[in-house]
Amino acid sequence: MSRIARAETARISFATSCRLLLAVAGAASLAACAQSPVGRQKADLAGVSRQAVVERPHRVAALHPRPISRARVPDATGEAKQAASHGVASFYSDTETASGERFDKNELTAAHPTLPFGTKLRVTDTNSGRFVTVRVNDRGPYVRGRVVDISPSAAEALGMVDKGITNVRLEVVQ
Repeated sequence: MSRIARAETARISFATSCRLLLAVAGAASLAACAQSPVGRQKADLAGVSRQAVVERPHRVAALHPRPISRARVPDATGEAKQAASHGVASFYSDTETASGERFDKNELTAAHPTLPFGTKLRVTDTNSGRFVTVRVNDRGPYVRGRVVDISPSAAEALGMVDKGITNVRLEVVQ
């Protein structure tokens, strides 16, 4: 064989051996990934629903403001009634409520973090003395320091649309 032919054969064999080495290294790395704990976890969880995969519960409670006072005070009829509480109110708009009903900006409704759905609240503006009775049908507010979110029509009745937020007193009516 000529010298050129030998050099060409050596070059081909070197290129071929490099490709073969790269292929073996790639296959080994893929095999190692398939045997890692993460790979097994994903393979084991493939048939499980997304709900079951979540190990830690979603923590919305940290976003909630502190609950308002729930002290019960007996009224004239001897029946326990929830005492008034004070805080900041804001108004909001949404498309759907936590209770499942569709949000209507023309209804006198509110969002409260702890009171049961359907509870009637008297919301009184402490600055002007104006008040409105609203029905709790949503959860919120999710802003620290606020005790209630009211619908735009209730905000208009209180005269707080221009201000955005106001100090209020809450009383459970029913």
